[in-house]
Amino acid sequence: MAQFARPSADTNNVDAYTDQAAGSTNIYLTIDEVTESDADYIRTVTSPSNDVMVVKLSNVTDPVSSVNHVMRVATAVDLAAQESINFQVTLNQGYVSEVSQGTVIATLTRNGVTSTTFTVTTYTLSGAEADAITDYTALYYRILINKP
Repeated sequence: MAQFARPSADTNNVDAYTDQAAGSTNIYLTIDEVTESDADYIRTVTSPSNDVMVVKLSNVTDPVSSVNHVMRVATAVDLAAQESINFQVTLNQGYVSEVSQGTVIATLTRNGVTSTTFTVTTYTLSGAEADAITDYTALYYRILINKP
């Protein structure tokens, strides 16, 4: 049976990300939907410089399988700024802080994004990456956005 770990809490908003309405609390709620929606999203400042945000993922049970572990991320840039932006999302296990980031399980990267239309990118974990997950209740997305 398919399981989906979705953002369930703001863990570390290092660089003051906001939601689409400039709200700064519980912004994970804008990226936790069952069906991806472009109506709500998180954002960082114009010309971000290695801006970090970390969200806790909801608990799922160990599927006892190394296949079909997929990361999904929708990315776009601000219409007004129209900058080329690099996105990096890591799947971390046991994240505590920027000093103690836990174990990086996998990395999804999109570089040179200039489109103002949201594009969903997927990354399928290798068997070794999936096997590196030992605690499905301690998974986080660490989002890093940078203007090169």
